[in-house]
Amino acid sequence: MVAARFADLVQADQLAVPLPGRGSTAQRWRVLAALAADDLDLARLAEAHLDALAILDELAGPSCGQLVLPGQRWAVWAAEPPNGRVAGELDRDGGWRLTGTKRWCSGAHACTHALVTADAGDGGRLFAVDLSQVGVRPGLGGWKGLGMAGSDTQNVELDAVPAVAIGDPREYLDRVGFWHGAIGVAACWYGGAVAIGRPLWEAARGGSLDPHARAHLGAVDTALAAAGSVLREAAAAADSGPDPATSDSPSVQQAQRRALRVRAVVEAAATQTIERVGRALGPRPLATDAAHSRRIADLTVYLRQSHAERDLAALGDLAAGADSWESW
Repeated sequence: MVAARFADLVQADQLAVPLPGRGSTAQRWRVLAALAADDLDLARLAEAHLDALAILDELAGPSCGQLVLPGQRWAVWAAEPPNGRVAGELDRDGGWRLTGTKRWCSGAHACTHALVTADAGDGGRLFAVDLSQVGVRPGLGGWKGLGMAGSDTQNVELDAVPAVAIGDPREYLDRVGFWHGAIGVAACWYGGAVAIGRPLWEAARGGSLDPHARAHLGAVDTALAAAGSVLREAAAAADSGPDPATSDSPSVQQAQRRALRVRAVVEAAATQTIERVGRALGPRPLATDAAHSRRIADLTVYLRQSHAERDLAALGDLAAGADSWESW
């Protein structure tokens, strides 16, 4: 069970990795990539947990230690589809309560706490929620697809659930660290792609590939090398850049441009890996290797966390507004 493995990782403190932008970001993303190469569902839960801890460190400051206790498993539920909205309202005591249905909640049963976006009277806010409270009901309208089926992604209904506001309105989005988290997702895509490419490499090592299949391996090797390079470069830039909590516009735009570039390169490499491995090896791995077939299904779904052409259009807008065309 993915949930049990996730709980074991947290309990054993095996997810105690460096915070992003603090000097060892590459190590953080390598951990995520390694988890993804093993199990993308597990990596999805771990990535969100680590992102939540980074968000709390950046936005909650010294009070973070009061919110996060050993053994807690955190999620980030920030999807904002038109048919799934949560409202935050102040109660008589000055505390917040959340009401509504949150959709696309990964770790709905596996997590103990979540950071949840909601519409508040003063704008969109982020809230910390203890999921053991009365009024939290997961499991409404569950995941139907085979890909990422183990990520425990459900709709969660909230009925006047007490919550703690984290940061100011829109502060969750308007900071450099938000884009560090976006690259963490790409590190998981990269790890998943490496695992999918491994059977092609193993076949080559065994001498069973014809020249066309070896050409596919060369293309996969090139694409994954490029993806790994941009991840390492982005990690170095994050460590040398401004504090992740920084919210000044130029720094945020620079971080956004970097993240969208990385995600585009890694997504393209992962998509090419899936395509070329299939063309080189044919249907046999999909038909006879359940783990490989599952990886293909999982990564295909996980990549759709990208916003595809919308992200490329946003990247184009940022490039057009830059003072100069950056090159190496």
